[in-house]
Amino acid sequence: NLPAALRMGDDPRLSAMPWKETSIDVEKGRSHGLDLSAISHAESAIAETGTLALVSGHENPTTLNFLPDNHIVVLHAADLVSDLETIWQRIRKKFGKGEMPRTVNFITGPSRSGDIEQTILLGAHGPRALHIVVVEG
Repeated sequence: NLPAALRMGDDPRLSAMPWKETSIDVEKGRSHGLDLSAISHAESAIAETGTLALVSGHENPTTLNFLPDNHIVVLHAADLVSDLETIWQRIRKKFGKGEMPRTVNFITGPSRSGDIEQTILLGAHGPRALHIVVVEG
């Protein structure tokens, strides 16, 4: 029952999707905290822990990972690796020797906290809901 609206970065893989053929209103750029839903593309994911790895930049602004209530993350099946060490190897290979993205965010589920009276609170430090879409090819 959410509005048909998404915020996304300049990721060419997501931009290539036929958004105009849908009723979804897609805005590009970083979130200013008013977006209910965002979509990002994961650099990779760790099968061992179920953790997503997202690198920051204009293609995937970090604000999309934390400000909207709902975060949809697209992951290519080939980018699912076994462990954390493999993620770092892939990032180093992609960015080159001595270079790294400004931020690498590791996400293992929707935000939650049990700090207040031992009651689980969703959305304490980020999205209340995380949806992962794994695609082939």
